[in-house]
Amino acid sequence: MPLPIILSVVLLLSTPGWAAEGEAFSDLDMNDPAALQEASRVIEEELKLASRPQTYLLIDLASGAIQIKARGVDLHRLPIAAWTVTELPRLTGAFRLTARPPVIRRKIDPSATTEQEPISLSDMPTEYRLSFNPAMILEVESAAEQGTMGWIRMASKKVWKQLRVWKQHLAGAQSPGEAPTISLTLSSEQAQSLAWSTVNGMPVVIRRPSEP
Repeated sequence: MPLPIILSVVLLLSTPGWAAEGEAFSDLDMNDPAALQEASRVIEEELKLASRPQTYLLIDLASGAIQIKARGVDLHRLPIAAWTVTELPRLTGAFRLTARPPVIRRKIDPSATTEQEPISLSDMPTEYRLSFNPAMILEVESAAEQGTMGWIRMASKKVWKQLRVWKQHLAGAQSPGEAPTISLTLSSEQAQSLAWSTVNGMPVVIRRPSEP
């Protein structure tokens, strides 16, 4: 096991922002050099982001959760029901959101005597597509599709995405012109919560599994 990687991870985990929470990655296998190296990379990226007063996302594919964080501290955690990914080796560094999900805003009744909330969590979409810079796409879909047609639609989308992943593996090389894509399945409430939490320019870091 590479000693420098272990020492690097231990040193990073002792940083005050993470020490307050205990272990940064409770699922981290200290006997897996690839997992240790990935954890070290992610925490180094987080240290850069945590030095500024901003919120950011950690999409932790290894543990199956999205963490909304600030200064290295968890503000909110969203479980991921399922995920697929393309161009996995290219998901390094920090990505910045170029635009929030589109929202259909409520019409304000000027004759109303009570205060009207123009937008709320329930107005957030449950399925949307986010673009980032450098080029990366995040597709969010809801696990709450109802009925036979909803199930067929979800199943066909998952099969198509998995076929794209298999095609890349068989090709043995990544296409430089195709943006990496992460497809996440969340509950309706979690999908809306994620959409509500995003802001333009929000940084995102991805923790990749050691075995995709």
